[in-house]
This record gives sequence, structure tokens and C-alpha cells, in this order.
Amino acid sequence: MSDQKTQHTNRLIRTSSPYLQQHAHNPVDWHSWDEEALQAAREEDKAILLSIGYSACHWCHVMEHESFENEEIAGLMNEHFINIKVDREERPDLDAIYMNFVQMTTGSGGWPLTVFLTPDLVPFYGGTYFPPEDYYGRPGFKRLLQAMADTYKIRRPEIEKDREGIVQRLNQASQWGQGEAELKESSLDEAYSALLSQFDHHHGGFGEAPKFPGAMALSFLLRYQSRAEPKTVLSMVKLSLDEMAHGGIYDQLGGGFHRYSVDERWLVPHFEKMLYDNALLSRVYLEAYQVTGDPYYREIVEETLGWVGREMQDEAGGFYSAQDADSEGEEGKFYVWTPEEVEALLGKEKAQVFGDYFDVSSGGNFEGKNILHHRRELKSFSESLGISPEDLKQQLDGGRQKLFGQRETRIRPGLDDKVLAAWNGMMLTAFADAAFVLKDQNLLQTAVHNAEFLASEMLVEDRLLRSWKDGKAHLNAYLEDYAQVIEGWLAIYQSTGDAAWLEKAGQLMEQQLELFWDSEQNSFYFTSRDHEELLVRHREFMDNATPSGNSVSCLNLLKLAVLLGKPDYRDRAGRMLQQVARILPQYPSAFGYWLQAADFFFGPVVEIAAVGRPAQRNDLLQAVRDRFLPNKVVTMAEEVDLELGRKIPLLQGKTAGDSQATLYICENYSCREPATTSEAVKKLLHGLTNTD
Repeated sequence: MSDQKTQHTNRLIRTSSPYLQQHAHNPVDWHSWDEEALQAAREEDKAILLSIGYSACHWCHVMEHESFENEEIAGLMNEHFINIKVDREERPDLDAIYMNFVQMTTGSGGWPLTVFLTPDLVPFYGGTYFPPEDYYGRPGFKRLLQAMADTYKIRRPEIEKDREGIVQRLNQASQWGQGEAELKESSLDEAYSALLSQFDHHHGGFGEAPKFPGAMALSFLLRYQSRAEPKTVLSMVKLSLDEMAHGGIYDQLGGGFHRYSVDERWLVPHFEKMLYDNALLSRVYLEAYQVTGDPYYREIVEETLGWVGREMQDEAGGFYSAQDADSEGEEGKFYVWTPEEVEALLGKEKAQVFGDYFDVSSGGNFEGKNILHHRRELKSFSESLGISPEDLKQQLDGGRQKLFGQRETRIRPGLDDKVLAAWNGMMLTAFADAAFVLKDQNLLQTAVHNAEFLASEMLVEDRLLRSWKDGKAHLNAYLEDYAQVIEGWLAIYQSTGDAAWLEKAGQLMEQQLELFWDSEQNSFYFTSRDHEELLVRHREFMDNATPSGNSVSCLNLLKLAVLLGKPDYRDRAGRMLQQVARILPQYPSAFGYWLQAADFFFGPVVEIAAVGRPAQRNDLLQAVRDRFLPNKVVTMAEEVDLELGRKIPLLQGKTAGDSQATLYICENYSCREPATTSEAVKKLLHGLTNTD
């Protein structure tokens, strides 16, 4: 690569995306997606070769090395095509359109995404990874390039003829399921039954290998347990969370979760770490801690958020996007160990105990080396060693610290240090919720820092932008950016009581409604009404690796309806739920966040207002922290004047009695007797939620 840097530099050197920068020294004459590239395709009458990937994508790196660094292949690309490289994380609008095309025409999709387009952006052929030469039935990229160049020249009339049909199918791909229907509370029962049928009763999680964490479905199950037999539902969640936290998918030394497991046992991960996975997983472990009181779940939350704060936050306050799977050109090299390495650090005796617990062996469990994971029960293992569980845990934690310190001297995986508004909103919610539940000032400080970053750096001239790097934000924000930032600001408001965050969330929702709402479909478009005109204006409603912008917006509308006293928001959310009512119980693993919104919609919703000095009201809120109350809104104030009561109806008429902080618990704006002691709050919550 060093020789290549001296020979080749293309336009991508001017971009801010770390993924695009990785290709800046390819011999390919790359463009980014911009008017210059599109105009060149029209003027030169060349097909566009669109290549979409992201920095933590292993096979994207493979295709770059095999094909995009190959002089002969690059020559074919430059001769016949206008070559455009896109970071899917910066341009999910483009990725969604052309991924839909590849899935429609091939039956599958993935990254790197490789699509050939006409100059007016209509796709005519696509796929994912292509090897440089023909390989096991997969056409070689070199041969494909020549075939596509010939196709564009010779079969142009056929391509033009298919245009209308392709555009029509792409429009249909973003329609809302099976049509509007009444959403019934029984749909939640049906969704649970469907998840139960997909559940892995041996290892937790849903489906077979490769296995993804399914955090949104697990969060729904924690909510559903209040409507069903709690032991049955909770056992599904606990098995899943325990097996993941014990497995190689969890970084046993540094905290945080890898993307997914290639096996059903959560042992061998795909080693990249994504910000969004860790935002969602830290939230479900936090919820499980509230439900069970198990300190192990709290430990996982603290370690995961500790990794984010340590390695993934910019000094300005933004959270970075991802860490790569590869280091030194090898997937997972940063994370694996040999017995000799462990013994050199811990000594023979302690290394034997550590290796027995974390499955370190001479044969290895991953390409001759070892991914740390543990399946032993700590108490029984300590008994077999003749020591206490506390002493064993202390010894194992000491070993973990020594290995972590040594690992820090290794060459680290690549870091994608761009900051995305949507993913930051997700992680802000995780930090704010954890700060509230765990009463942790360090977590709260991190959350406030990020909330302020989003308000100051990602809002430019009152418009939210998508991506930030090196002090500069750019690209129009998408629906998911608005939705997740609003959710994050609602979370920081409910953690701090600072009404400025609620006001910002409300203002951004009004802007979102103006820019994205489709009154005919009762849903939000993915792009704003003043966005660059693309082949189709896409809608996204399925919850995939991240929640869809529509599902998060639905839940935001429901919360804001209560907090701001806007019943029309609840009506709008109800119409959104009707759009997915038929499909929701059929495919619950693809609608996990929608199910959480539906659970909130059916309620009951607990309305909590705490009035008084911060230290006093925080004491009263401890009982709220100790209970899992997902369908709640929390308001706080030191005192309530007319203006604050007008803005936040839940606070109207609320006062702190006899100079004591007072907590009000209400449903549908009907309040129980005010509480001024922790015991009184506990009694009110017990009576309201029937929980201990």
C-alpha cells in the first residue's frame, strides 16, 4: 500500500469519510457521489459503477485489496465506467434504493454492494462481493466489468425499456406492508408466540447461525412480561443475555459487543464493534438489571459504556461510529490469545485457572488461537478450587486487567471516527438512561456533553445534519437522525430535569413533521422534502440493525403527547401503528421497536412529576430508578411557575409541600396522593404497577 500511495491519489482524498479515505490511493479513478460525477456520466455517456460499503466491513476490505488495488482491473473500470464510491453510513438513502434492487433481482444482499447504473441512475445489474477471477460459480470481477460494458453498449434499448418497471418495483419496496388495519392488544400476544417459535432454548437468541443479538426483540419481551406469565418470558431474556455476555461476542477484557456471532453459541464473532449495537445492548442489559436486580447485568452496562467513553468519544463530545474487525490485515488478531501469552503475563498457576475459566487451550477455539469466553458457573468453579467465589472473581478480574494492559500495546483495529447524528442519539439515550437508573454522575456528564455536542455541532442554521468529522458537519439529516436525536434529548431531559432539552426535542419534532411527514401514508419519508432528488423517495419501516426512523418517531410522538399535552401527536402515532398492524405480529424480530411503541400505546403510561430541590427529589426518585417502568414519562422542576406549567402540563399545579420535595404519580393526568417520602413512593408504585 505504501508504494501505491506514492503512485496514485484520487478524488476521495478530499472527502471526510474514513471509509472513502481508505480508497483514496487506489488506482481506480474514484468519484464520491456528487454532481461532478453524475454530470460526467451524462456527458461521457458512460454507465456508473456504484460501489457501496463501510469502514468496518471485512469483505469490503477484501474486495479493495483484490480488485480496487489491482492495476489491470482498475484500468478496465476507468476505461468503461464512471466509478463512484459511497459510504453507506453517510448515505443510507442511496444504499437503501440500490440494496432493494439487488435483493429484488438476486434474492440476497450485503456489502460490499456493487451496482451498475445508467447515467440517469437506473440500475441494470448488481451484486455484492465479486472475486477478481471466476471462483466457485461466482463470476470474476474482471470478466463482469467487460460483460457490463458490452451490455451497456449493445443492450441499451432493453435497459431503457425496463426503466419504468424497475422504478415502479423500487417504489413498491418501500410501501407499508399489507395495508392499514386496526391494531389490537392481542397483537402483542401473537408477536410473543412468534418470537417463542424462533427462540433458541439452548443458547438464547433467535434463529440459527449467523446469530445477531436481537436487542430490540429482547427489550419488547421485558415489556411484555407484565402482560403475560413473567417467569416464562423472563427466562428467554435471561438466557439470551447471559449467553451473549459469557460468549466471545462480548469483549471479555475491554467491554462492548461485537457485531454478531458466526455460530449459534455466541463464541466466534464478526469482530467489528458498532456504536449502535452497543447502544441497544447496553439499554436492554440495563432494563434486565432493573427487572432482576442481578449485579452482573449492571457490570455489563458499566463495562460497555466504559468502552464507549474510553475509546469512542471525541473531545468535542461526539461518539465515533465503529471499530474494524481487522488489525494488521487479519480479522480478530487484536482480540485472540495463546496459552503462552497468558502464562507470560499471569504466571503458570494463575494462568491455569484463568485458562480453565476463559477457555484458553493449546488447540485454540479460533484458527489455533483463543477467543476469551466463559461457560463455567463461578460458584461451582470456586468450590472445585477450594477458594471463595469472591476471591476467585478478584483473581480473574486481576488477570483480565493484566491482559487488557498488554492488549493495549498491540496494533489496534481501524477506527471509523466520523460522528453520525442518529447513532449518537441512540448512544445518548443509553448513557442518559443508565445515568438515571444507576445514579452515576460520570455517565450523566458524558451524556450531557454529547447532548450539547448534538445541539451545537450537528445543528447548523437550525437544520440537523448527518455526519461530523474534524470539526465540520455535512449532509442533510435523514429521518432516523431526527428520530434518534429527539429520543436522546427526551432521555437527557428525563434524566436531568432540564426543560431546555424537552423544548429542543419538541422543536425538532415540529421540524421533522414539516420535512418528512406523508399524510397519505401516515408515515415519514426517509429523506426530507428538500433533499436531493433520487430515483425514488424511500420509506423505511422495518427495524433492522438499527430501529427504523418511523418506529422511533412513533414512540417519540407518544411520549411528547404526554409531556407536552399534545393529543394530536398520540392520534398520529396511532395511525402509524395501524399501517403496520397486520405485519407486526407476523414478523416480530423485524419490528422489535414498533412492538415497544405498541406496548407504550396500549399502556398504562405512568406519569411522574418530581418537584423540589434536586438532592431531595433525587432521593424520592430512587424507587422509580429501582423499578422497570418502560412506559413512563418523568418531569422534574425545583419550582413550577405559570410559564413552565403552560409548557409542561404534567407540572401544572404541582408544588413542593412544606419545603419538602414532592413526587406525584399519575395516569391520564389523574394523580394519586402526593408522596414526600421514599416509602410513600414505593407504596404508590406498588399499587399502580402491581410490582414489588
